[in-house]
Amino acid sequence: MAQISVLGCGWLGFPLAKALLQQGFKVKGSTTSVDKLESLRGAGIDSYLINLDTDVAEQATADFLRESEILIINIPPKTHLGDTSYAGKLEKLLPYIQQAEIKKVLFVSATSVYADNDGIATEDDIPNPDTSGGKELLKAEQVFTNQADFKTTVLRFSGLMGEERHPIKFLAGRENIANPDAPVNLIHLEDCIGIILKIIGKESWGEIYNGSAPSNPSRESYYTQKAIEYNLPAPKFNNEVPSVGKTISSKKVTDVLEYTFIVDL
Repeated sequence: MAQISVLGCGWLGFPLAKALLQQGFKVKGSTTSVDKLESLRGAGIDSYLINLDTDVAEQATADFLRESEILIINIPPKTHLGDTSYAGKLEKLLPYIQQAEIKKVLFVSATSVYADNDGIATEDDIPNPDTSGGKELLKAEQVFTNQADFKTTVLRFSGLMGEERHPIKFLAGRENIANPDAPVNLIHLEDCIGIILKIIGKESWGEIYNGSAPSNPSRESYYTQKAIEYNLPAPKFNNEVPSVGKTISSKKVTDVLEYTFIVDL
């Protein structure tokens, strides 16, 4: 089986790397934490310490990519910390990708590259981000999609959720929350991994895909119900101002990749 390098073995990258191992792939994984190196090795992942926030460790980066056929880039921007050089940091990888002669790159992005307007957002829409994070993600996408030496598939995920991670934990008890009638766009960790495995299995390179659960209930109804399920205080929404919000379409994922979602909202 092919060898795959997963840059960023965090909340999504670590279970993804383990799922790839179960599929029979050889897997290299990176982390910015010395403490996590042993956890990766214990799972059977060939681990490397790579931090793009500092000077790139040339030998470690070269070794991390050597002999891999596929590179999965899964490092979100940290614009909430004032970081506006995300795309520039990722651009440091280009000479190493070319040196390793990797021809297939999967870049994990987010649906924040679409403007937060009413209507349905599809992969055919021209991205027009209205947040700093979305703008940096779009620049980063272009760093890789503009390259002729390899094919990049961009996978734009909606808000991520899993067993220990759900937005209601941040919204619980809050008041005056905007856009109560806006649609919810989320995707479960299991489906994130499932879609990535489909892209690799179907050799679907040079494409753009949205990843978002098929159902889109209103924010108020969904998070009120989730507060009950998690035994948390319900959030209170502002219904005096008209709601605005996009609906993310994953029709291309279901039609082209023939993917069936595991977890709906």
